[in-house]
Amino acid sequence: MHPLIQHIQRITGVREAAEASILPFFETCSFRKKAFLLEEGHHCHAYFFVIRGCLRLFFADQNGIEQTMQFALEHWWMTDLEAFRSGRRSAYSIQALEATEVMIIGPENYSRMLDEVPLMEKYFRRVYERAYAASLLRVQMISRMPKHEFYELFESKYPDFIQRVPQKILASFLGFTPEYLSELRKKRTEKKR
Repeated sequence: MHPLIQHIQRITGVREAAEASILPFFETCSFRKKAFLLEEGHHCHAYFFVIRGCLRLFFADQNGIEQTMQFALEHWWMTDLEAFRSGRRSAYSIQALEATEVMIIGPENYSRMLDEVPLMEKYFRRVYERAYAASLLRVQMISRMPKHEFYELFESKYPDFIQRVPQKILASFLGFTPEYLSELRKKRTEKKR
């Protein structure tokens, strides 16, 4: 079964998501490692579902320092939702951190799909609810937890990220400097010995 259909079934609990009525709205595309799927300041014409690989959404501050806001591994969605929805220029860039295969849907197909396939309204509502809850939890953890505890919790919940995401990019997501993250990792390795 197609990965997107499996995901829809898992999220909605519906066992018979009509593959033939959903997949035609999408196209599949592959990107090499470090390729940009969207660049800050450009119009956002795509919503990406990751089949294989890893994406990051980030912006550069006034000093050119990159701040990673989100990651997307297999079966996760990514876009600048406000730019996608409104047609405005994106405030973020999206980059492949690995060779990545995605399914892409544009704004017009997205609207048509939601109108024609009612199950997708339920699916995306649940996807957004989960993403919103995860964003709130991340902000709370960054604000309330000591940095080392936040890292330990993140490492236990998302071990894939620790292995797959470059340290500098992971540090920007966690709100750490790369040097601080390196020191934390070193201490944790020494503890485990």
